[in-house]
Amino acid sequence: MFHMLVCFNLKPGNTIDQFRTAVVGLADHLRAQGLAEAVSRVGRRESNTPLDTDRERAHQYFVTMSFRDRAQSDAAYSYLKQHVDPSESIHHAVYSRAADPIFICWRDID
Repeated sequence: MFHMLVCFNLKPGNTIDQFRTAVVGLADHLRAQGLAEAVSRVGRRESNTPLDTDRERAHQYFVTMSFRDRAQSDAAYSYLKQHVDPSESIHHAVYSRAADPIFICWRDID
């Protein structure tokens, strides 16, 4: 599997429920197109524990999207970069709510 972690804050005026609804809509759309496998629940960061050692970032939220492999991930990226509806509106509903997003990708080691 190939995974993408998104760490983010919310833009002012947005709620985590709005973001959660939008990201589920995006994941459902990408799965229907055969361009994603799964999306995690949206999580809130708990930085007040000694297990959280990242002092470079102060992002409050995170979500992970999983793909079958790198090829599926690249296809999803290309699909979204076309900026054509319905994917444009669905992706915008997510991206327009996130502030300071950081994207980290990795693949499972077999």
